[in-house]
Amino acid sequence: MTISGFLSALVIGVAVGLLGRLVLPGRQHIGVLWTLVVGIAAALVGSLVTALLGLSDTRGVDWTECLVQVALSALGVAALDRVLGDVRPPGR
Repeated sequence: MTISGFLSALVIGVAVGLLGRLVLPGRQHIGVLWTLVVGIAAALVGSLVTALLGLSDTRGVDWTECLVQVALSALGVAALDRVLGDVRPPGR
């Protein structure tokens, strides 16, 4: 992977993380940094999954890959919110 490919993966991961957070109803109790980390991980895993299934080689925008990445990001944000929400002290 080249430097430009890595940087574009980071930018796409940030966008995927924010979109994943937006599709979840209600308020999430995790910070923006955690959202970005989950988004980057979801972007990488989503790209891998769609490549393994042969769905990432399309002409134009890979909408299937984007949907898989956003869905994984939403699942990751929801799971992390549930885990970190239980750790926070009462009253917060």
